[in-house]
Amino acid sequence: MRHRVLGVGAETLADYELLEMLLYYSIPRRDTKPLAKALLNRFGSLAAVFEASGRDLRTLGLSERTVLLLKFPPVVAERLALAEERLRPKLGSWEQLCAYLSGTMASAVPEQFRLLYLDNRNRLLADEPVDDFASTALIFRRALALQAVALIGVQKTLGNFHATTSPLTLFARRLREEAGILSMVLHDVVIVSERRHPLSLRQKGLF
Repeated sequence: MRHRVLGVGAETLADYELLEMLLYYSIPRRDTKPLAKALLNRFGSLAAVFEASGRDLRTLGLSERTVLLLKFPPVVAERLALAEERLRPKLGSWEQLCAYLSGTMASAVPEQFRLLYLDNRNRLLADEPVDDFASTALIFRRALALQAVALIGVQKTLGNFHATTSPLTLFARRLREEAGILSMVLHDVVIVSERRHPLSLRQKGLF
């Protein structure tokens, strides 16, 4: 089975097989399949096995070494989830978006328009500049490549921003319409300035 994991991948294994593989390294020279199945039958799921108390695990004859090993997967999973959150922050609310922008836009190029590409859980896939308002083809090609389903535009300005007459407002309307054709959503276009709080064109009803 170890060759199967290396050759195909652990995602193809059943829960008992994953647990069997894990137990193998703490209980060498023994068939660990019966024990893996017994643990799943006793606790109901792979997650429940990992969450079980040391005392409950010992009642099934597990050694301290094996109990300790079974405590590691939840810790690793939590660390990976935290790393994922840092790399792909969730921007599903105004507060989350403002927190992200406060940390990233300080060093942004003034007057440069940027697009945030989001997945179906509003997690950030990419934050990239847009240099040409004349064509949206590259934007949507990039969105499809990333498998993005939503967009947020942002621009840092050093001067006064006249939302009703700005070319950016017209571009935002066009972007919203064309995104809809591709079953994508333009959540917002936000103007960031050091002189005031972020300005949402959607909240202003401008697109």
